[in-house]
Amino acid sequence: MPPLRFLIITTTLVGLLHYYIGSRLLSGLDWPSTVLWLGWLALALSALLQPVAFLARGLRSEALRDRVSWIAMTVMGLFSSLLVFTVLRDGLLLAVAGLHATGVVKVDFLWLERQTAFATLLIACVISLIGFFHARKLARVIHVSVPLRNLPAALHGFKIAQISDIHVGPTIKQPYLSRIVEAVNALEADLIAITGDLVDGRVHELAEHTRPLAQLSARHGSFFVTGNHEYYSGALAWIHELERLGIRVLLNEHVQLLHGEATLVVAGVTDYTAGSFYEDHHSDPQAAIAGAPAAAPKILLAHQPRSAEAAQAAGFDLQLSGHTHGGQFWPWKYFVPLQQPYVAGLHRLQDLWIYVSRGTGYWGPPNRFGSPSEITCLTLMPAQD
Repeated sequence: MPPLRFLIITTTLVGLLHYYIGSRLLSGLDWPSTVLWLGWLALALSALLQPVAFLARGLRSEALRDRVSWIAMTVMGLFSSLLVFTVLRDGLLLAVAGLHATGVVKVDFLWLERQTAFATLLIACVISLIGFFHARKLARVIHVSVPLRNLPAALHGFKIAQISDIHVGPTIKQPYLSRIVEAVNALEADLIAITGDLVDGRVHELAEHTRPLAQLSARHGSFFVTGNHEYYSGALAWIHELERLGIRVLLNEHVQLLHGEATLVVAGVTDYTAGSFYEDHHSDPQAAIAGAPAAAPKILLAHQPRSAEAAQAAGFDLQLSGHTHGGQFWPWKYFVPLQQPYVAGLHRLQDLWIYVSRGTGYWGPPNRFGSPSEITCLTLMPAQD
């Protein structure tokens, strides 16, 4: 779709959704007309800022680009919550109206409309504020034990630090990433896994801000697989840049790590959608495991959880993924299963364990509510038969 046509369609749709919010909430408030007009003005500005959130990348000035993105993305989060709670409010009013009509309950409908309109505005603002705080604070460390069958004794207690979906870009910069790197290094993990969507921007825009990754430290090093956002941001250049920083990028391939007297296979695939960007980047778990020793435990780094079926067929024991953000903020986690088989946490598909990180940063709105970010410390343990 041509960019101008896309812009017109999305702006129109977003404008109509803002009008819906205004007509349902502002009309239900018994406030002075001046305040209500200011409310309509705020909604109009919000509607105009939604497409700006995505167009800001075209601005030449980095400072202006970042300021515009901060404002637009923050407003986008508030708009999202307002829309959801306005729909829920209308559902509640419809249900009450039905009960009132049948005589089951008697209620002052005008009073209820005013109270619920105010409550909707208040709840959306409070959730956005809390979500902003949780998005900007350092991700907490989550400890997960993964029981693997036939795990060699030398690998009992092997620690993997996983970070995912940081989205270094307009609102996430070097200081944010530096705090993550410090927290990861403090875990003293045997291996560090970065499961995609590290960046939202080109190398020449963000190289300064991804520099802290060179400080990552683990016994067997750091490994990276591409996410869909790398392909939006120039994946080939980022692959070169990350390897320059000392991070091994796994592109449908594996490495064999000797840990004590045991061998551990660590493989990685390109993003599930990578083939639509570069023909030779088609995601292939079978190719990633080809030639690996049959008896060694096999771990796959795959950005999207929906790689799990192919990973299980290929014979992997554990898949580490991200992509979903755990929904990032309520209620979007309930929509993730429409695209992904797993939303967050540890799951099992026959003999394959899948761990899905909620992400270490955030995408778009600086908002995390009901789905906190995480740095994951996974410990391999022998399965108890």
